[in-house]
Amino acid sequence: MAVRGTRVLRREDRSLLTTGGTFVADLDLPGCLIVHYVTSPVAHARIVRCDTEAARRAPGVVDVVTAQDLDGLGPMPQPSPDLPATMARPLLATGVVRFVGEAVVAIVAEDAAAASDAAELVEIDVEPLPVAVDLEDAATDGHLLFPEAGTNLALRLEAPDLVPDFGGCEVVTEVRVVNNRLAAAPMEPRVAASRWEADRLVHHASCQGVHPVRATLAKVYGLEPHQVRVVARDVGGSFGAKGTPHCEELLLPFLARRAGRPVRWVPTRSADMVGLHHGRGQVQYLRIGGDRTGRIHAYSAHVLQDAGAYPAGAALLPANTRAMLTGCYDIPTAGFRSESVVTNTVPTGAYRGAGRPEAAAAIERAVDVFAAAVGLDPVEVRRRNLIGADRFPFRTLSGMTYDSGDYAGALDRAVAAADVAALRAEQAQRRAADDRVLLGIGVATYVERTAGILRPDYGSVELLADGTVIARTGSTPYGQGHHTAWAMLVADRLGVPLEAVEVRSADTDEVPRGGQTGGSRSLQSNGVALWQAAGELVDLARRLAAERFEAAVEDVVHDPDRGVFHVAGTPAHHLSWQQVAETCDERSGEGRRLLHAETDFAASGPTFPFGAHVAVVEVDRETGAVRLRRLVACDDAGTILNPLLADGQIHGGLAQGAAQAFLEGFVYDDAGNPLTTNFADYPVISAAELPLFDRVVMETPSPVNELGAKGIGESGTVGATPAVQNAVVDALSHLGVTHVDMPCTPESIWRTIRAASR
Repeated sequence: MAVRGTRVLRREDRSLLTTGGTFVADLDLPGCLIVHYVTSPVAHARIVRCDTEAARRAPGVVDVVTAQDLDGLGPMPQPSPDLPATMARPLLATGVVRFVGEAVVAIVAEDAAAASDAAELVEIDVEPLPVAVDLEDAATDGHLLFPEAGTNLALRLEAPDLVPDFGGCEVVTEVRVVNNRLAAAPMEPRVAASRWEADRLVHHASCQGVHPVRATLAKVYGLEPHQVRVVARDVGGSFGAKGTPHCEELLLPFLARRAGRPVRWVPTRSADMVGLHHGRGQVQYLRIGGDRTGRIHAYSAHVLQDAGAYPAGAALLPANTRAMLTGCYDIPTAGFRSESVVTNTVPTGAYRGAGRPEAAAAIERAVDVFAAAVGLDPVEVRRRNLIGADRFPFRTLSGMTYDSGDYAGALDRAVAAADVAALRAEQAQRRAADDRVLLGIGVATYVERTAGILRPDYGSVELLADGTVIARTGSTPYGQGHHTAWAMLVADRLGVPLEAVEVRSADTDEVPRGGQTGGSRSLQSNGVALWQAAGELVDLARRLAAERFEAAVEDVVHDPDRGVFHVAGTPAHHLSWQQVAETCDERSGEGRRLLHAETDFAASGPTFPFGAHVAVVEVDRETGAVRLRRLVACDDAGTILNPLLADGQIHGGLAQGAAQAFLEGFVYDDAGNPLTTNFADYPVISAAELPLFDRVVMETPSPVNELGAKGIGESGTVGATPAVQNAVVDALSHLGVTHVDMPCTPESIWRTIRAASR
């Protein structure tokens, strides 16, 4: 009856592919009003006048709200006391706007058309202020976003215990790397709806965790948690961008209470591109040194983090970059420091990897630059510096304890699968023939930290009178396939059919507690909680079976392969789960809970998935056009529960990683105007730009949890980005090119080639 390790189809997909699921925009909320936000069209200005009278009189308008109407509500709660209170973001712009897309006025109307028409009637006069868009310029404090703070610096991180020693290095190289700003662009934009039931708030969210959203709403509105119910039905993706509620969402309960009716907010794609927080946005100054045999002795990274107009989650992300500073390598000395700086751009935040892909991109580019400087093959340089498989658990300079790994093994598998030797021969032939289409081979090895925030995760399992099972989880899924995965785990532990398990999640009235789904923590934490709860349910059932058999509990055996209980030595005489249920108090009634077990599992530490990627690109030297010909990925996430779900997670990560390397990048002009506000200007990657991925399977179980699982949701992204970037640089290396910043677009490649030929 075991289903773990098999390619079970996602049970979520039938409704999504037929009826379309139930998203916030689909909810039937009688009397619901529409909220539309009037946003700033300029990047930095003082609000001189905001005239909303014409909008208030417009047909269909119920309410118009500005910051002056909020009665002291807000600002948005800061995620850390280390961030300056002077830089906290108001729910609506108060006096000054600091980025294009910042909400200034909320219009509440009977329908979307009326709200949009009324928005055109709002008159806002502004006095332009100096704009700080370029991150490096903003770091000099030339134009201040918050004069009262006296600086654009939101947070500085230093590591005084890390001291790089370049004194004995024969070769020292430096490289400046741009980790480009990205738009998360989930299929479902930021959406939410609020309504009041007497003094109780019911909030419908598209989010990564209903319980954290409940906590934030309760804090903003001075409510007790039981006075707030948060529900998330289907969620159309997130990638970290919906990890915390945005100010436009936090304002909805206030608007619903004023109107006395439910309200719903569904922004357009373009509004979301300039309102939903962006990801990445680092400039990295890297230094790496070693000897001519390829051994690395020292490495240092100085990171500038673009926090956007209001520092929040992204200002803290360099801590993750520091944590994974030296990657897979045994480097004797290293150093790190970072500054998070505000700019007149959309605030940045966590995005698929949240600081860890940035660390991998940095060290992997640095290793390639070092390999070129000492004249050695980048694969060989990696082999000479990787942490050995016999050294785990391994304590890094930055304080991480890597749980398990075989980094050289992953590299060897990926290199063999890609047949790098044959690719090098093809590359040499093309160069000798002065071929117009250049071939590049890029390699990256990586390790990343998952479930880095240590906290308990909730799971419960209960048996109903008909023998079916309800599993409740504190995780909030948004595309990962949790309901399939959790049903597999519970069915395996109990020995019941998969279809006998119903999974419930993402409703604070249904599930008592939970956290944010992120950091690739789900299986190794939420999954283990359900696995343990199911084990406790088995123990409860054994006691009931013992009464029925008139035997000692310790003599009762649970056979999960058959889904039965029996006395040791007499397997023919057994009880099914339904028969066990029948031994419970019949007064419970059919469908009522008979047996119930719950667990809050807290791991002793994070896990560290790892892998190696080989990217093959072709570059047209005349136009700069780049094509990703092949991507071979060996990603080790410990024990795999469902290979189909794992493949989906890895494939999505590979696509995102490749997209950042040669396609996607959010762009502003010097005045802070966003230039990539839709999918015509911001080229989200599609199947047309991608090859079929070659996945090399490898499983190295983690000792941190009893399932042996590590995170998988972000791994593909971590390794693919530097592999593709390294491949582009490799294609041009014989022309004298040593670096190309991401995204490696045709224009940037063309300009780089031209500059190298001068």
